[in-house]
Amino acid sequence: MTDAAPQSAPTPLDPARAIQLAAEYGLKPDEYDRVLAILGRTPSFAELGVFSVMWSEHCSYKSSRVWLKELPTKAPWVIQGPGENAGVIAIGDGLAAVFKMESHNHPSFIEPYNGAATGVGGILRDVFTMGARPIANLNALRFGSPDAPRMKQVIDGVVRGIGGYGNCVGVPTVGGEVNFHPAYNGNPLVNAMTVGIAKADRIFTAAATGIGNPVVYVGSKTGRDGIHGATMASTEFSADSEEKRPTVQIGDPFAEKLLIEACMELMATDAIVAIQDMGAAGLTSSSVEMAGKGGMGIDLTLDTVPQRETGMSAYEMMLSESQERMLMILKPGREALAEAIFTKWELDFAVIGHLTDTGRIVIRHKGQVEADIPLAPLESEAPLYRRPTEETPKQPPLDPATIPDPVGIEAALLTLVATPDLCSRRWIWDQYDSLVNGQTVKRPGAADAAIVRIEDHTRALAMTTDCTPRYVLADPEEGGKQAVAEAWRNITATGALPLAITDNMNFGNPEKPRVMGQFAYAVRGMAAACIALDFPVVSGNVSLYNETEGRPILPTPAIGGVGVLDDAAQAIGLGMPPAADLVLLGTTAGWLGQSLWLREIAGREEGAPPPVDLAAERRTGDFLRGQILAGAILACHDCADGGLLVTLAEMAMETGTGATLAPAPTGTPEHAYWFGEDQARYVVAVPDAAPLLAAAKAAGIPATRLGRSGGGDLALAGGRSISVAVLRDANEATLPALMEGRRA
Repeated sequence: MTDAAPQSAPTPLDPARAIQLAAEYGLKPDEYDRVLAILGRTPSFAELGVFSVMWSEHCSYKSSRVWLKELPTKAPWVIQGPGENAGVIAIGDGLAAVFKMESHNHPSFIEPYNGAATGVGGILRDVFTMGARPIANLNALRFGSPDAPRMKQVIDGVVRGIGGYGNCVGVPTVGGEVNFHPAYNGNPLVNAMTVGIAKADRIFTAAATGIGNPVVYVGSKTGRDGIHGATMASTEFSADSEEKRPTVQIGDPFAEKLLIEACMELMATDAIVAIQDMGAAGLTSSSVEMAGKGGMGIDLTLDTVPQRETGMSAYEMMLSESQERMLMILKPGREALAEAIFTKWELDFAVIGHLTDTGRIVIRHKGQVEADIPLAPLESEAPLYRRPTEETPKQPPLDPATIPDPVGIEAALLTLVATPDLCSRRWIWDQYDSLVNGQTVKRPGAADAAIVRIEDHTRALAMTTDCTPRYVLADPEEGGKQAVAEAWRNITATGALPLAITDNMNFGNPEKPRVMGQFAYAVRGMAAACIALDFPVVSGNVSLYNETEGRPILPTPAIGGVGVLDDAAQAIGLGMPPAADLVLLGTTAGWLGQSLWLREIAGREEGAPPPVDLAAERRTGDFLRGQILAGAILACHDCADGGLLVTLAEMAMETGTGATLAPAPTGTPEHAYWFGEDQARYVVAVPDAAPLLAAAKAAGIPATRLGRSGGGDLALAGGRSISVAVLRDANEATLPALMEGRRA
């Protein structure tokens, strides 16, 4: 079936008005000229809207695509890599893990509660549109100084939004990370991640096929919220960011829960040909991407779109980012079956068009053709830039012997555990339901990665998010390596096998060579780590223009990692057990460059970050995992921010059990030994150190006995000690104190 010619052509805008609107919507003059060449005429209002969102940075990745190609995306266990709504990996027993991480940075600054809540809703839809039932949410958050203007309200709103949406929809929030730095004062980061489970042979995609097949809209009604949200997310902030509040969507988690159940029920039939959630750019991106991926055309009649507001134009309906909506292509004759299911779940259902063989998107409203655009050029002729890059100047390594200790070990430790970057996140976790559905094995804070059992199986998934932006700022390539290695390390420390990552690339304005260089070199470092660790990238998101009044955020390539455990009972946590030997796996040189000790105690942010030896990471991690699965390890915690003594303190604070520690080795300044942030290290607790030390020696793994657990203090050489209870009180008090008066 081939459609007849449209009854009328779209009404073009006045040429001068079109040029003005194109600039307002973020199209550069040469990009607008390309639109004119594709159409052969001035665009209509709706057509200009379609081009502006599809060619926005947020949707087209026009500055990042050339670099993202360097990332490894394939492995025998990868079922679906980048290019679909989420990545898919095989995890055994005919099952697949489906996951992705995505940003909602700009909306969360403008309207923190709804910005964060709809970020959770959007990433949930990315996962269940693939046919997976969501089993866990995580997040990666970056805030400015808590005393910065509006920051307490932003933190409070974001945390409540994440908790409110996830709790109501019934998906546990099981992990994440939170950092603070003044670079995020005007542009916090809210990265949301969802993990789901599907049958490996029942994965749904967005590629539309079948001339004449019905295009079906399901879910909530369309309103005017979120119009041009994708465009807003593709520009820097300025002093008037509050005025962009109408571009932030409003979420309804109870509608999302109904949508999940209705989609799962329909997916159990043979009715669906293709399915896509309406995320950024709403009906525009979902219809264009579905038809484009299938090499089809698509004809839409917007009169039948369910609307919650009167008088909506075609432009508004196509660009609305109202939440809890999906677009489907059904097999002919399955409309009644699908409608009955969505009606049962009290959701809207409407046939709004059909597929064609024209290769065009035709949009009709009230008897008029509002847009008629060839689909292929929307992608093939979308802007693609290889922007100039500038390499970040290398900083020299710091010699720890030249950096005096101004306060002493005990005072430094007490200060560090109370800093915003290291303090307890309980104030945040307590607002999240981490146990709903009853499958959470390791709750937030109990292990280096969250562990969630797969229902009706012994198998479990380990999942984490991580990144150290200050390392990336100092050396983007080394920082990119470290972000991937840290996620791999977190999963390994539980006994799970790391399988794949999703990434969320948060950077400033790509038109600045220094920022574009940060992106390019971070990708290079990530790629090297992914290859060395057999840890491919299967999905991701790019968020650029994270700047306010010209001030960029720290470069933040957040990594979400997923691994598998054949038996959830084998997972271990980080809590210090009583009467155990403590062993350090890995090498300690006392690296203080870019460390938290250097920043918080010495008041300096400088030096090269710790180097990442990927071969050592792989050897040490694989050895440790084997020991865990053999039952030799009681507890494990990887060494990260704050160094070795902070790692021990975190283990101690989890259970209240202290330890007596051996003195620092001669030749390394004591403060560098305890607080240096050397990589590829783990602290493990074992019943007896001797067998582990012998096994490590045989495997060529550096291992050192640190001491023995017991008592209520961390006891250092020379009769010095600090109470675990005192550390815990300081650690727990920081966030509640910082957030007092937050809603004033």
